[in-house]
Amino acid sequence: MIVRRERAGDVAAVRAVQSAAFDQGHGEPVEARLLDALRRCDGWIPELSWVAEDEGRIVGHCVSSRGHVGDVPCVGLGPIGVDPAVQRAGIGSALVHASVGAADASGEPLIALLGSPAYYSRFGFVRSSTLGIDPPEAAWGEHFQVLPLTAWRESMVGTFRYSAPFDDLS
Repeated sequence: MIVRRERAGDVAAVRAVQSAAFDQGHGEPVEARLLDALRRCDGWIPELSWVAEDEGRIVGHCVSSRGHVGDVPCVGLGPIGVDPAVQRAGIGSALVHASVGAADASGEPLIALLGSPAYYSRFGFVRSSTLGIDPPEAAWGEHFQVLPLTAWRESMVGTFRYSAPFDDLS
């Protein structure tokens, strides 16, 4: 398996992976629609869209899009999806590592996400409130986490805002 940047020809396979990863048997997953909307918005960061490829087949995908803490640009991580047939094989971890490394190398100060504290703490994510960053929705509590990167400064406090498509989730 290799992790590489997403290419133009990967769009359909990436969407299929995200759809399969989040399929609950109740129609098209919100994450697939979110991915479509992110691609069309000005928050899309193509340099931070990663695929995991195994023997020529896309088996995982992870994207980061533009977010803000106050007026400071940073990134929101997700959705992250792995083909259900190969979940729990380290693919998601590899995608998160690639995302973190690339975001840090490109000078991003912070990555934010909504997810399991038990899972994401292994990458250094902490509850956002420990750094003075409020989640977009107070009810998210401990599940809204951030990872300060090299360019992060303690003065980065306030409410995190995702790219506009996240506001339209239902």
